[in-house]
Amino acid sequence: MNKDLNELVEKLKQASGSNLRSVVLYGSAASGEFHPEHSDLNVLCMLARLDAGEIEKLNLAAAWWAGKGHPAPMLFTLEELHNSADVFAIELLDMQASHRVLHGEDLLAGLHVPVSLHRQQVEHELRTNLIRLRQAYLVAPRDLKSLLGLMTASVSTFGALFRHALIALGEPSVRFKREAVDQLSKLLTFDASGFHAILDVREGKLTEHQVDVLATFRSYLAAVTRVAEEIDRRLAVER
Repeated sequence: MNKDLNELVEKLKQASGSNLRSVVLYGSAASGEFHPEHSDLNVLCMLARLDAGEIEKLNLAAAWWAGKGHPAPMLFTLEELHNSADVFAIELLDMQASHRVLHGEDLLAGLHVPVSLHRQQVEHELRTNLIRLRQAYLVAPRDLKSLLGLMTASVSTFGALFRHALIALGEPSVRFKREAVDQLSKLLTFDASGFHAILDVREGKLTEHQVDVLATFRSYLAAVTRVAEEIDRRLAVER
């Protein structure tokens, strides 16, 4: 991992020169929840200028990185990052909480992230991803392999949203997905076993043959539904 990251930084520096202000690793690789089979290496690049010509300079470095199986770096100018902080509150709060500077300045540390729209973003993302989860289940209710894949692919997203649901509900924030699931399950009284089973699969503690996929999905879906509905209900009261 570090070898690839170091090589990416060198390629970006050579391509962009002084225009490259900062390169930051964020997401699971920075938070301590990285799993090679399921997680991405997420990189944020902040540049002084970001016109088409400057993006084109980074094409070869980004293509090399994508060829390694990683998502393309996310590009921002510092001004854009500041101006986007209100609508990307979830993402930027996560980045601030867990990131590693690979090159340049730590421009995230001093970034002010207003939380005025944070709750609405949490509500929207939970509801949107719940709808997608139901749609996927609708077309493959007895395809156990696909169903297990659906849960392992989505658990990281829901785990992150559960952490932000705690914040939206006025509860103390936590760092890890398991902690968020456990805190919410106690607060909202739902069964967290489905989430724990899928996290165990992702972490290699359980094999897919050790999981009752249908029972796990029912618990998983019920937990997401409970959290989404509670966020909806509480925000409706406040509006």
